[in-house]
Amino acid sequence: MPRTRTTARAPARVTIIGDHTDYNEGLSLPMAIDLATEATFTPEPGSFLIGLHSDQFPEPWEIPLGDTAPPSPTALLAAGLIRLANAASGGTVHVTSTIPLGAGLSSSAAFSVALSMALGVTMDPIAMARHCQRAEALAGAHVGLLDPLTIVAARAGHALLIDFAALEMRHVPLPDDAAFVVVHSEAARQLKSSPYATRRAECEMAAHQLGRPLGHCEPGDLSALREPVLRRRARHVITECARVREVESLLARGNLAGVGKVMTEGHRSLAADYKVSIPVVDSLVEDLLGLPGVLGARMTGGGFGGCVIALCQPGSPALDPATHAPRRAWRVSPAAGATMIAT
Repeated sequence: MPRTRTTARAPARVTIIGDHTDYNEGLSLPMAIDLATEATFTPEPGSFLIGLHSDQFPEPWEIPLGDTAPPSPTALLAAGLIRLANAASGGTVHVTSTIPLGAGLSSSAAFSVALSMALGVTMDPIAMARHCQRAEALAGAHVGLLDPLTIVAARAGHALLIDFAALEMRHVPLPDDAAFVVVHSEAARQLKSSPYATRRAECEMAAHQLGRPLGHCEPGDLSALREPVLRRRARHVITECARVREVESLLARGNLAGVGKVMTEGHRSLAADYKVSIPVVDSLVEDLLGLPGVLGARMTGGGFGGCVIALCQPGSPALDPATHAPRRAWRVSPAAGATMIAT
């Protein structure tokens, strides 16, 4: 437990390719970006109450240490993180963030990592990801490891290839001329109120019928699934893992046009086979693909709203956030993972 004021910074996450593969023991290629959440904890010895103030919520939260009474719905995640951190004393937490809520950019995972680190939690990346996953479960959201693992383990200038079967990672260099823009569809998303849990259950059913997790399967296995819905869900996971391998190979050759094409194919699969996109997001993808210099575009995150990421040539007008007004947009770069900040 820290004895002096501590500040931690955790970045947002986007997925270049490989969504809805983490809980299927598949492959993913995300990267951290230069939007971030910062949490500053000031301990108050002898206090058994943590007051949390966030610039994204109008009212502060007061969370007693060791109190098992349910907090307000908006404070469930914070209460779970504080409980798991096993804080020795209370104090005050101030949180600021440039990550929009409900945008598919991992705002909750960034909050989880930043708050945990500010409260003195120190773990290796996989243990920290599992720690944050447990807190999300306490708050009623059963999420995979993709978001917190990326946020902790990312490296500037690189994507992070994650094998969720072996829980192995390697950093993949991104070419200097790979330019990215993130555009908000302005349709907010909430995993707890979306069909996200249904998709997970469908994957579990398909995996049970095939006898192994979908991330371990091949296209030829799909014929064993007689139910069309399960076959489509499995097809997305299997082909998405293949797209991750293809993008890694294309990046090694500097073939950004090929990367963009595969990103767009991934969106088509998420929309048609996995059914996690919505019309406003599909329209945004098409709008972006129609702009000069856009090589590929896809939804990012769990789906059902949120943001689209586009890979662009350096001179593309799509990189200017003003191009997308009144939608919010950010030109982003591959950023480093979470870190402590000197205060």
